[in-house]
Parts: sequence; structure tokens; C-alpha cells
Amino acid sequence: MKTARTIGKIISIAVVLTSTWLSPAIAQRAPVVQAFDLRVPWQPAPIKVNGQWDLLYELHLDNYSAEPLQPEQLRVIDADNGHILRDYDAAAVRAMLGGPGLSGKKGDTAIAPGAHAVIYLNLGFDAAPTDLHLTHELSAERPDGGAPVQAQGGTLMLHGWPAPVVFSPPLRGGYWVAVYDGSWARGHRRSLYAVNGAVHVPGRFAIDWIKVDAQGRYTKGDPTDPKHWLGYGEEVLAVADGKVAAAMDGMAEPARVDPGKPTRVPLQDATGNYVSLDLGGGRYVFYEHLKTGSITVKPGQAVHRGEVIGRLGYTGETTGPHLHMHVADANLPLDAEGMPYALDRFGWAGSYRSIEDFGGEKAWQPSARVVERQAELPAPLSVLTFAPHPAGFKQVAPAPKQP
Repeated sequence: MKTARTIGKIISIAVVLTSTWLSPAIAQRAPVVQAFDLRVPWQPAPIKVNGQWDLLYELHLDNYSAEPLQPEQLRVIDADNGHILRDYDAAAVRAMLGGPGLSGKKGDTAIAPGAHAVIYLNLGFDAAPTDLHLTHELSAERPDGGAPVQAQGGTLMLHGWPAPVVFSPPLRGGYWVAVYDGSWARGHRRSLYAVNGAVHVPGRFAIDWIKVDAQGRYTKGDPTDPKHWLGYGEEVLAVADGKVAAAMDGMAEPARVDPGKPTRVPLQDATGNYVSLDLGGGRYVFYEHLKTGSITVKPGQAVHRGEVIGRLGYTGETTGPHLHMHVADANLPLDAEGMPYALDRFGWAGSYRSIEDFGGEKAWQPSARVVERQAELPAPLSVLTFAPHPAGFKQVAPAPKQP
């Protein structure tokens, strides 16, 4: 006959065993909700811009929920120790959000069920980052006001990254404006292309070079006449030794410029007349929108740094004469990933406050003196000179004012 103490022990053991057996089932009954798949499909490398090291990459989101989700917070986390490196609130996340999954309506950044979107990140560091192991935590609101959903993923490892290739400038003299900004909704950084079964960002580090005078004007006389643009016909230079991978000429230039409105051409003609140089190591530099009949090189030809390869023109999809330049990992204008690069030496003369000031031909903000910068990618909307003299860089004489 069992004693009360023995019966008590049996009951205690049964309770423990029951708890052990049931705990997995109980855990499985915790609320489970569909959310985002997070991915970083491209391996980034840092680049120096205006004295700071920037790490640019894209966090791709796919909404597997049955309801629209509104991103509200993003944290970039050190996956090795759990430290939060960046914490973006709702306003910051919405400013970085883009991609085909958005409705396009002003202020609407909810991601529909089954839709794809992209968060365009740029992490700044005082020194070149090494041995980074990152993950991302995204929180989003539900339309019914229920508990926010969270997703963690998009693992990224940065170890032993290759140093960006360093070029000489693609143009001479100045002033030249480095027209780009990663925050522009329709800028190169946010232009995704999926033409052969994979999505790419070929213009991730692209710059459109437009010549201006000291007063901020980029035309002299009639702005609808391409030949009246200051940079039209300027010689375009090989930025490094290499071999011509492609040279496409013969596309006609429109007779007139419609300021602010791009010319419309089929996607395959968007580059206009262009040259690509194979620099070796899986790097190709593209020069686009070149003047009709100006290309001086042929595929397979060896070229040397500083050699003239064509002239700045007005072909393809463009709002006006300029030189588009970017570096990619394949000899394909759209089906390749944009790669970082730097200019070996240039003089920083000032900057525009905004793209609206530039578009309105307003005066740019000059620096107190021309500052020489080395082995950097020029900052967005910076005004540069490529005209050094024995004493260093100097201000370029202003162009005469047109009546």
C-alpha cells in the first residue's frame, strides 16, 4: 500500500513529465503570422565620399502576408553581438522605401500582399568598415490596427572587400556638376532592371556630368538648342587603361531639348551612343549619351588613360546634353550590377543646395577656396573642377554672361 508521501512523489513526477511533453505543443500554438522575406542580393563594398566611408546596398522585401503591411521601423543589427548599429523610425524608413510594390500614390508606402519593395540603405562610417556581419529587423503595422508584425533577415557579411577602382576624371576643366542623389525616387540608384531573369541596379554609383558656369547656368543662349549647352561637344576621356568592350554609334540626336522632360526611346536605346571599356577584374566603365559620329574607338582596341574616346552629346533617354558614367560588373548596360569607384584627384569648388536650384539654373554655393580631394567619389550635386595647375586647383574663370 502506497504511502501519502509516495503518492505525492508520483503526482509531482507526472506533472513534470506532462509539462515536458506538452511544452512543444504549447509553443506551436503561439500566434504565427506571415510577414516579409528580407534579402540583400548584392554584396556591397564601401566607398569614400566627402571624407566619410559609405556602405550602399539594397534590402529587398517581399510581403507574404494576406494583408498590406506598412513599414514603421528598421534596425540594422550586428549579428555577432546583437548591438543595434542603426535605428530608423517610420519617417526615415518611408524616405528610403521604393520599388515596384508601392502604389505610386503620394504618401502611400504600404506594401500590398505579394508585392515587392526595396529599402535603399546608406550606412556612414568614420573609418572604412571591416568584418561586418549585419542582419535587419523590420517592424510593420497592420491595417486592422492589430499587433505589429516583425521580420528579421537580410544577412550581410563584409570581409576582405576589394578596394574600389580609382580613375582619372572623364572630362577636362570645369565647372562640372556631379548630378546624382540616392534619395531621388526616379534617380539612377533606385532604377531596377530585370531583363534576363534577375534584377540589377546598374546605376547604383552612376553620375551624370553637366557643365555649368560660375553663375550656375548650364546653357548659353537658347536652352532648347543642344549646341547651346555648355558641355555639348566636350571631349570625353578614358579614365583608365583598358580595352574597348563595346562602341555603339549612329543614333541621331533630337533637334531640340524640351527642358525638364526626357526624350522617350525604347529601353534598348536608353543609353544613346555609348562606349564601354573593359578594365579587367570584372569591371566595365560605361560612357553614355555621346554625340552622334564622335566616337573615336572600336571594339577590341586598347586605350590609355586620358585618351579621347568621344564627345559629350544628346542621344538616348535624357533631359539634356550630359555625360552619364558608371561602372558595372558585366559588359551590359542594364543587366549588370553597379560597382563603386573613385576619382584620383579633383577640386571641390562648391555645391548646389538642391536639385531644384540646379534645374532652375540658380547660383551654386561656392566654397571659400577650391579644395583638392583624392581617391573619393564626388558628393551629390557637388561642383568640381578638373583643371589643376602647378600650385594646385584653382577657380575656373566665369563664362561671359549671355544677353
